[in-house]
Amino acid sequence: MRRSIIIEGDKSMDSTSTSDSGRKIDKPVGGDQNRPRASLAALFWTFLRIGAFTIGGGYVMVPLIQRDIVERRGWIGKRDFVDILAVSQTAPGPLAVNTSVYVGYTLRGIRGAMAAVVGCILPSIIIILVVAALFDQISSSNYVRAAFAGIRPAVVVLIASAAIKIGRPVVRSRVELALAAAAMILVAFVRVSPALVVTAAAVYGLLVGVGGTKG
Repeated sequence: MRRSIIIEGDKSMDSTSTSDSGRKIDKPVGGDQNRPRASLAALFWTFLRIGAFTIGGGYVMVPLIQRDIVERRGWIGKRDFVDILAVSQTAPGPLAVNTSVYVGYTLRGIRGAMAAVVGCILPSIIIILVVAALFDQISSSNYVRAAFAGIRPAVVVLIASAAIKIGRPVVRSRVELALAAAAMILVAFVRVSPALVVTAAAVYGLLVGVGGTKG
């Protein structure tokens, strides 16, 4: 049986089809149609929770987004998530915000993108306002310094864990492993822009793919 969800007053940017009874059926904008459907409220609260408990920048959000969106809820596949990260990295703006926009749009169109990005940035706005108002008292607190000293190593582990989980289904050959190692060296040690590295990798993939097709 074909799964379907009836639109209730929603004639927004999501793609639709018509069932046998003439009612419109709401479909995800992209990805596997058999995956669970994300509601706008679920998108908002998911990214709100991720944004509220993330310290250390956009890269720290990646393992949390991957765990919730890919592993726990199954909204997006692992390979699709890797593609989303690649596009989000090359686009201007913070990685976490770009990822939330892309995920939200993929799942629920324009309104999904808006729900995800508002949930992602709202905790940061509130926390920054509070910190700015209490900066003098917070910055000199030994308790705050001790807490951040303990958080930093955990952040490194989170990022490394995400890289391993995401990389396993993608890096499947020695050539891909060499490309991944070269990209890491260029970004981490040579200080090449990640956008340039991703663009160069895309060009290489196009050349190899076109060449392999012609051959």
